[in-house]
Amino acid sequence: MTDTDSDDSERRRLVIAGTGIAGLTAAIYAARANHDPLVLEGVEPGGQLTLTTDVANYPGFPEGISGPDLISRMKDQARQFGAEVEHGVVTNVEPSEREGDPHRVSLSSGREIRTDSFIAASGASARTLNVPGEDDLMGYGVSTCATCDGAFFRDQELLVVGGGDAAMEEAHFLTRFASTVHIAHRRQEFRAEAYWLDEIEEKVEAGDVELMRNTELVEIEGTPEGGIDRVQLVRHPEGHPTDKRNDDRTEAFDFDVDGVFIAIGHTPNTSYFEGTGVETDDAGYVETAGGRDGGQTRTGVPGIFAAGDVVDYHYQQAITAGGMGCRAAMDADAYLDSLPKTTEVEPATAASDD
Repeated sequence: MTDTDSDDSERRRLVIAGTGIAGLTAAIYAARANHDPLVLEGVEPGGQLTLTTDVANYPGFPEGISGPDLISRMKDQARQFGAEVEHGVVTNVEPSEREGDPHRVSLSSGREIRTDSFIAASGASARTLNVPGEDDLMGYGVSTCATCDGAFFRDQELLVVGGGDAAMEEAHFLTRFASTVHIAHRRQEFRAEAYWLDEIEEKVEAGDVELMRNTELVEIEGTPEGGIDRVQLVRHPEGHPTDKRNDDRTEAFDFDVDGVFIAIGHTPNTSYFEGTGVETDDAGYVETAGGRDGGQTRTGVPGIFAAGDVVDYHYQQAITAGGMGCRAAMDADAYLDSLPKTTEVEPATAASDD
């Protein structure tokens, strides 16, 4: 859509979707470059990091720091340099028809923003099981990130739920700390690649891992103060036991573990790019230019960039997200400097998206 004099929608120089590590790092760099970024905080403020009660592997905090506290400090830092942080759920991004014209960003409130550049840093949501106790104990014994939280469970019994590469990799990592890692999978056969199956089989032979086939987690018991007491599992010889609860061969049993790691994949929050020229892979992760030179975070649409877990399906760490957020801000800065300076961007006057 081209920019017209009659269009009275809000106009910005840079909009950043997401207030996780990637989005806030991009905001800090963009604000220091005098681009007055508008940072939109979606339905999961702070992203996955806010589910972690103690972040011990982020550089500069030798005593550790809580996920929410780290995000809060980064917001303050971004605001200090001139970034605006507002609640807003992006529902659609309509790229401009001509390079150099503003893109149009639509929010769930009906608010529309025209912006010269856009950084997608809306993260990826870990898939969960939606079983009783899961939400209440998330961050208090339940986790979706072994790298983040595994070290808190030294010499303890852990349960990993899943059957793909992610579950095998998480379980393999957790054997560094746990007394035993139990892997519960609802089928007989695992979906992971041969490499990971071989790695796990070695751990099984060493007594570090126990495979629980045709088994599903149905409930987690415990309290935030005391952590996990036990879990309830169901098992059926033909798999998918929760679909066969009334079958006489389905066995329900309690199982004592100290931690539960859900490893059934992530869903990138990129649905607002559907129908645009921004390419995503089959799982929804944004395709960026990559390479070794500048512009690594650019998408197939000029002026639109992506950073963090919307791009990275492999590392998914706070520090890697921050690095990519920095690159996205620098790429956006180079793009904005290349535009003709013909339009004065006014500060926001619209109300935030409640």
